[in-house]
Parts: sequence; structure tokens; C-alpha cells
Amino acid sequence: MGIGGIISAIVVGAIIGALGRLVVRGRQNISILVTIIIGIVAALIGTWIASLVGWDTTPGVDVLELVIQVALAALLVSLYVGSAGRRR
Repeated sequence: MGIGGIISAIVVGAIIGALGRLVVRGRQNISILVTIIIGIVAALIGTWIASLVGWDTTPGVDVLELVIQVALAALLVSLYVGSAGRRR
């Protein structure tokens, strides 16, 4: 993976993570770095799930893949906020 791939992963991760945070209700006290990491992980897992189901080769924008990625990001944000709240 070159520098372009790394930069695009960070940008896509930030967008997916931010969308995931918007889906979760309430205030989340997590940093932008954690949001990007959650977004990258959700994007990778969401792409993998979409390829298993066969939704990764659709023409145009892969809306179903994006929905999976955002839903995973929302789930991961909820899990992170819930676990961070228990540590305090």
C-alpha cells in the first residue's frame, strides 16, 4: 500500500467514523483519532462483509456497502463509548 492508499484510508475512515458517530444518539467524548481508527476498521470489515454477500461489484456507488460500513462504525462507536464509560 502506497502513500496514496494510506491517505485515502484515513480520509475514508474519517468520513465513515464521523457518519457512525452521527448515527449514535447522545454525546460521545472520543477523539478524532479514535473516530478515524473506528472508521477505518468499520470500512475494512464492511467491505469484507459486502464481498462475502456479493455486493462489492455493483455498478455505480456501492450504497449497500456504505450502509454496512456506517452501521458497523455506529456499533463500534457505541461499544467504545460504553466501555470507556465503565472505566471511569
